[in-house]
Amino acid sequence: MPIFIIEHLEPRLSKWCLVEYRHISKIVGKRNLWFANMKLKKDREKLKRYDRAIKESVSQINLKNSCVLDPDAKKTLMPKEAKKFRYFIFGGILGDYPAKKRTKEKLTRFVKNAAARNIGKKQFSTDNAVYVVKQIAKGKNIKNLKFKDRIEIQKNKVESFILPYRYVMLNGKPLISRELIKFLKKKKGF
Repeated sequence: MPIFIIEHLEPRLSKWCLVEYRHISKIVGKRNLWFANMKLKKDREKLKRYDRAIKESVSQINLKNSCVLDPDAKKTLMPKEAKKFRYFIFGGILGDYPAKKRTKEKLTRFVKNAAARNIGKKQFSTDNAVYVVKQIAKGKNIKNLKFKDRIEIQKNKVESFILPYRYVMLNGKPLISRELIKFLKKKKGF
């Protein structure tokens, strides 16, 4: 299995990121996941149990056979090509809506010798992007996956909030961790 690398691009490790990173660890397994660009030692310590957390950015490491997942990339990742990549690099960014194309600006253009591919032009949560790439790397065509854009989470009897991203549908439900739903229901303001 390839190595999935999350290049952390937020100024700190927020609770939301931590919850999403834990979910990614469950999706790909501890041995297949790295967290890069973790500048603060306390943040690296928090992530150690979910796999490898390093201070350096992927732009400082010479990774052969790597692919940056960027919604703005010209080519779409296909199963045959995906099998050739050893590393898949994702921007660990809490997404803005509409997207600001920060992956290209902060990651794609700095990673030397890496291919850039998209998995569609819609913005995914990081855990869903990782899930989709894992499926493509296993030989599944993205056209055979089902998606839902924008999901609504009921906060209480009268309030709800919309997550404006693309989610994979599994057994009729969007792929989102229960821990994230609990966190978001408790969160004050967005």
